Amino acid sequence: MRIRIITVEREYGSGGAIVARRLAERLGWKLWDEELTAEIARIAEVDQKVAASCDERVDSWLYRLFKVYARGSYERALPIEEAHPFDTDRMFATLESVIRDVSSRTPCVIVGRGSTYFLRDRPDAFHVFVYASAEEKLRRLKSAGKSEREAGQLIEEIDRDRAAFIRHYFGGEWPHRPLYNLMINSQLGDEYVVEMLLQHVAAAEAFAPREAASI
Repeated sequence: MRIRIITVEREYGSGGAIVARRLAERLGWKLWDEELTAEIARIAEVDQKVAASCDERVDSWLYRLFKVYARGSYERALPIEEAHPFDTDRMFATLESVIRDVSSRTPCVIVGRGSTYFLRDRPDAFHVFVYASAEEKLRRLKSAGKSEREAGQLIEEIDRDRAAFIRHYFGGEWPHRPLYNLMINSQLGDEYVVEMLLQHVAAAEAFAPREAASI
């Protein structure tokens, strides 16, 4: 079986997005990362910044409570765009169709956004999880200009949001190890991770079970 899709899930600060970009470049494949958010914004007819604010997040309980009250009270008096604001529920409603659509076009690398769950039954997909130690993630973020305090907060908050997103919309844990073909530590550097991924994808293609010959 020829691999046509690689999904890259990642801990924040592990370098997973960089790995995905370099992997797509090496393969000559289309990368769907921020481009995926842009595609969702285009289809939903909202500003890309609005779509990005809902990316891999779950609306707060206070906002959800407000929506419950709004639906039962004055929602009908609101203009349509105010009665149905773009939130994580609308983001998710658009997300699956967009991911299935872009993954059917050309070979591609897709970063996060539930793509591993959406495409878990695709035999031509290879699923990767990139992780790193707390020290490595802090080092990477500090080298990108973050203070140690800010980096620590971002690591905790963003990964917590991603776990809540998966738990809320898929009823699963993050990361759910049985979903991944490969989980890899980025400690030895991005180029090392890319090389290992290419080798594992090639091996997956070479050793994929063949259909039994007709008798």
